[in-house]
Amino acid sequence: MVRLGSDCLEKRLRLCFEAMGHLVGSHPWWFLVAPLLLSTGLGSGFYFLEDRVANDIEEQFTPVDGQAKEERRYIRETFPGNESVFSRLRLSTSGTYGTLIATSEGGVLTAEALQNIAELDSEVRSMVVHHGNQSFAYEDLCAGALGSCAPNDILDVTVGNRVNLTFPWFHSENGSFPLHGSLGGVELCRNRSAVLSSRAIQLFYYLRQDEGAKTDLWLQGFLHLVSNASTASLQVSYSTSRSMQWEFQKTPGSVIRLFSAAYAIAITFSIISCWRLDNVRTKVWVALCGVLSTALAVLSGFGTLLLLDQPFVMTAASCPFMILGVGLDDMFILIACWRRTRVLDSVPDRLAGTYGDAGVSISITTLTNALALFVGYSSPFGSVRSFCLYAGVSVCFCYLYSITFLGACMALNGRREAKDQHWFTCGKVPEDLPPKTSICCLGGQPNGIMEEEEPEAMSHIFEKFYGPFLTHKCVKVCVLLVYAGYLAVSIYGCLILKEGLDTKHLALDDSYIIDYFEDQRQHFSDYGLNVMVAVKQPLRYWDQSEQERLRSCMSEFESLTFVSGTLAWFLSFQRYAKTNDLNLTSRAAFHTHLSHFLEVDSIFKLDLNLSAGGQIQASRFFIQTLQKIPKEEVMVKLRQTAAECPVPLLVFHPAFIYFDQYTVVRAKTVQTVLVAAVAMLVVSLALMPSPLCPVWVAFSVCSVIVGVTGFMALWGVNLDSISMINLVMCTGFSVDFSAHVSYAFVSSSKTDVNKKATDALARLGYPILQGALSTILGVVLLSLSGSYIFRTFFKVIFLAMTLGLIHGLVFIPVILTLLAACSAKASSDDG
Repeated sequence: MVRLGSDCLEKRLRLCFEAMGHLVGSHPWWFLVAPLLLSTGLGSGFYFLEDRVANDIEEQFTPVDGQAKEERRYIRETFPGNESVFSRLRLSTSGTYGTLIATSEGGVLTAEALQNIAELDSEVRSMVVHHGNQSFAYEDLCAGALGSCAPNDILDVTVGNRVNLTFPWFHSENGSFPLHGSLGGVELCRNRSAVLSSRAIQLFYYLRQDEGAKTDLWLQGFLHLVSNASTASLQVSYSTSRSMQWEFQKTPGSVIRLFSAAYAIAITFSIISCWRLDNVRTKVWVALCGVLSTALAVLSGFGTLLLLDQPFVMTAASCPFMILGVGLDDMFILIACWRRTRVLDSVPDRLAGTYGDAGVSISITTLTNALALFVGYSSPFGSVRSFCLYAGVSVCFCYLYSITFLGACMALNGRREAKDQHWFTCGKVPEDLPPKTSICCLGGQPNGIMEEEEPEAMSHIFEKFYGPFLTHKCVKVCVLLVYAGYLAVSIYGCLILKEGLDTKHLALDDSYIIDYFEDQRQHFSDYGLNVMVAVKQPLRYWDQSEQERLRSCMSEFESLTFVSGTLAWFLSFQRYAKTNDLNLTSRAAFHTHLSHFLEVDSIFKLDLNLSAGGQIQASRFFIQTLQKIPKEEVMVKLRQTAAECPVPLLVFHPAFIYFDQYTVVRAKTVQTVLVAAVAMLVVSLALMPSPLCPVWVAFSVCSVIVGVTGFMALWGVNLDSISMINLVMCTGFSVDFSAHVSYAFVSSSKTDVNKKATDALARLGYPILQGALSTILGVVLLSLSGSYIFRTFFKVIFLAMTLGLIHGLVFIPVILTLLAACSAKASSDDG
């Protein structure tokens, strides 16, 4: 058979690992104590955990260099606002506010409902909050104009008045204001704009943004007050500008018990899966040390980064689940290789053989896991960066402790086995006792007549039954057909995958803001954002040609199907001039009359950036959108329209900060996964003794990622910064199973490809199954979490483990048998 690959590097690494194993086996106490001392020292970084926590939603879950953030910076610098004049429409942020939505099945415009709402409004405005020796009410903190708080116009025109409301704008002698932001679930009279009934009223209470702690205290008091406001006839949902942040910060506490239970399940599973009736050769203590090794890795990895002042985002809290899976997978591989060594050899020689067999394999998976995570650090999302950094460093420590601490534990356990000591009592087991006795009795397997330990029952099943079954020609055909169906379903899922993180998913399921978001969606979803459009350069507004250029741009915006109208200072100025018969065709007349106009409608001063000489350097107008298409598409189309305008324009709304994720998440995810896959291919090519198998490992990685992406779409998971974290992690996870099987395949001494596949499955099939099941069991409790973040983590990891296991134990062995040239080196068939 033609040899297609070079195994010189692999051979050198094997020799290095054998030397390392012999060293650890000869001096196990050094390698046991040193990791404990190191992790204890590095774990001191947890002292700084509270100072390193960085859970600001905008900072961590929006693109770091998002376009909207630059646009907001321009708006703030160009239109700084006026503290004495408040306009919700003109805020460059969402503002500081408390809000409530009152709904009623019988309608909110009845006299009784309006009276109840008015009383609730009065309670909110008169609520007094105590802070130390100070007491303050809404009027002491409210945002407004001319010393008055910003009103809720809907109450001013309805309570105690008999008026005919018109929708979406209400016009009266005192002015006009939009009703669509205050009145929801509206039913209109036929062929008219008159309001017949309404099911919801929304009220806002805006506060000044410069009061700091006082505003937070008032908002907390507001939440406490309105939480008890619902009655049998009037339901009240509520939220504040700080609610999402406060609710998000509750998420870690909601999963602490789940973390504890997950580790308990992992320990239990590890013990059960490593348990043997042979009371000498059972690996109970090794299983316990394997779990402890992963805990030390998390302690060291997290502690190191906390000492280095790296921000800790809540998403990194899911890292221990990943490290647990990686560490246990390495442990099961090491135990399987230990069992294949000669029982009569010394402990250092047995550990040298174990490291020689397993070292390259776990090195490949560790390198690929770490590479995938460190590549993910290039993500534009702070939450992804934090997770990838903490997980990547912890994976490195997990590898270090697997070949030191865990190896030392195996060596000490091997010394006990060599002395035929009971695993619990450490008493000498007489060789003439039956090998299988009850757990509490002494008993052991005499080791003087064995070359290897008695194989596991599952390994026997893989070798005698599953391997021959899988390599049968008819079964291979069926496997390929199943794979084709799997690929078709996965690709379909990828095509229907939705993008973007709905911010309400950052709160727990039982949060009060969920009801608020649901009421808002149900009753106030017809009208979308009121987007500001900035004219970025000075224009001759009095010149007819310049006016036409600007009007043509406005016409382009108005022609969009989702735009319902515009509000512009210069249109109001032109109407003012027409009403007062003013001539605006000269520069001097324009600026003279403009100053008079701004005295009448002072709110428009906020839309102009005037130089010291009164020249207009920049201005802005507003366009009202409808909810006919998704909001992120609104942003993209508005930006495209602005870019095509002959006048330099900029469109902005505070929500665009969060919508920017839609423009980058797909491309960045694909880029990250592809780069990670290429990096893993390079590592596999360097460490595997055959050039074709690494190609199939990379193929398996891509296949699993496509499957995870497709099936998570069918499971209702969007592509967002949360699932992006998990996909990056799965890129590393998915290589584990195929790399282990592929490496075992090319390392097998068999010459027949079917026997090589059977041999690989017999050697590593059960450890791979153990590793997958331990990870699944470790995260299954997260399915009960009330947090979208951790439920998403469970769904994606479950898919990655399941699909990776199917690839490693079904698809890849069949594919490898179809590539006879994938053998590392032909040797005589010993079977």
